[in-house]
Amino acid sequence: MAATIELKYFNTFLLKKVTKHDKFYGWWPNVTPAKNQADATVSFPGDAYIDGDVYKQGNFYVEEARIRGGFNNTSVDFGVKAYITETDDEQDDLNSGLIHSGIYNSRTGINNTNQFSVGESITRTLDPADGSIQKLYAEDTNLIVLQEDKSQRVLIDKDTIYTAEGGTQTQAGKQVLGQVIPYLGQYGISKNPESFAVYGGRKYYADRSRNAILRLSRDGITEISQYGMFDFFRDNLAALSDKFQIYSITSTSVAGTGLTFDITTNGDLVEPGMQIHVNGNDTGFIVDSISYNGVNDWTITASGSLTVTTSTSFVKYVKDKVIGGWDIHNKNYVVSMQKAIADTYNTTSFEDGSNAWISLYSYSPNFADSLKNNYYTFKNGGLWKHYDNNTTSTRANFYGVQYKSNITFIFNPQPSITKNFQTIAYEGSNGWEVESFISDFEGLDYINNNYQDYSDSTNKIYSYLEGRYDSANPPNTGIAATTQPFFQAGFDRKENKYVANLVSASVVRPNEVIYGNQISGIKGYFATVKISTDTVTDVGGLKELFAASTNFVPSSY
Repeated sequence: MAATIELKYFNTFLLKKVTKHDKFYGWWPNVTPAKNQADATVSFPGDAYIDGDVYKQGNFYVEEARIRGGFNNTSVDFGVKAYITETDDEQDDLNSGLIHSGIYNSRTGINNTNQFSVGESITRTLDPADGSIQKLYAEDTNLIVLQEDKSQRVLIDKDTIYTAEGGTQTQAGKQVLGQVIPYLGQYGISKNPESFAVYGGRKYYADRSRNAILRLSRDGITEISQYGMFDFFRDNLAALSDKFQIYSITSTSVAGTGLTFDITTNGDLVEPGMQIHVNGNDTGFIVDSISYNGVNDWTITASGSLTVTTSTSFVKYVKDKVIGGWDIHNKNYVVSMQKAIADTYNTTSFEDGSNAWISLYSYSPNFADSLKNNYYTFKNGGLWKHYDNNTTSTRANFYGVQYKSNITFIFNPQPSITKNFQTIAYEGSNGWEVESFISDFEGLDYINNNYQDYSDSTNKIYSYLEGRYDSANPPNTGIAATTQPFFQAGFDRKENKYVANLVSASVVRPNEVIYGNQISGIKGYFATVKISTDTVTDVGGLKELFAASTNFVPSSY
């Protein structure tokens, strides 16, 4: 018996075609870098993150019978098909242009956010010489636009007119994106939009290309990195790169088959989303989640079934970052300059009240910001609340790691006189130790075919409890010394002040008669001192340091 089958016709629409593969720097794994796709000698993977761009292969299609895919909309019928031939079919990246869609009004049900009519003035092009647009921030009726090398604002629904007297006025404009008004100075945000933070009427961000940290307010752009920290930011920002790099973590001990397996080394460095490579080859699977089970034991769940070996590595594409955030607890702008491959960082904070950089921190967040009077940071998918005083022993503890707080300063009394520094004293809490006490360099000598520069230094000075000892326990055993009488190898407490002698640990100089621990103290014009908390006295508890002083005499050398 014959049957008649009715088939509906569906049109195939080309949504996106990607053919551009420039800015080529290299592919994983072990491929000689080429300039573009045609020069490469390797079959390309599906995705590759190179120089900040995502390269995908193939075209994207969808089958649809009705216009816009709307219910009961007009159906696309058979008929004449229009073709157009393009000599240059590459995709254009208008990275310095702005475009807006139709309006959206939830109250009336109007939603034209998917409409971009070329017959209307919905675009605004900025100077491409200033680089790509990296950050947009809407403020009242202005749109702040930060390009790589320029900071400016675009008026929204209004224009500026200039009066005969030289003043300015604003009036309603016909265009949504009105006049572009640049801020004074050739400053941008480079390729670090993650450095942007805002509080009140002030915005903060980094211009890595100019080794500058900037503050944008009503009085324009201020280069706040000039406030006593120019060389610090010059060195650290110049060391960062805006290129994506391959970051590989290899575990020397991996076991398991299937979706879940255990590793016993470097598990703290593995993050969700990392690719899994076995014997140097991409398995096509990624890390879904990771949990810590105890000392040197992590369980990894992967998005696929595979057999892992001892040569398993976890790969991701990383970029150096400048993370910025507003610390609402202390009213500070916090900026963290992070090198991805070396896994090194410098985190510091700026205070508007004193126009100064006030502190360095021992944490490197993935993201930082404030919400409802609390300061939060994100690290490896976890949310951390700072300044939490509800629990004990939490100070200087970041992301589960206990750090030592430290302060570095300089003793420089009577600068033109060579001195012998003999003692050191401080006023404050118990639990502070002197990690280093070093004098200035004395000059360059050429000895035994080598250049040598000398400076005096002292032994480490233990804190009050750290240096306590008795007949059964040597120094540096903390409160373990319990047998009277006690002796002090470091700071001793006298009249609520902690004092200690300086014991020289200097190396022998040529023609030096008295040296090393035979000298009382150390000599020099000035001394750089680093004081830090110890590891035995109420670890994580409150430590205060009010003042530090030294006793010295003019040198007789």
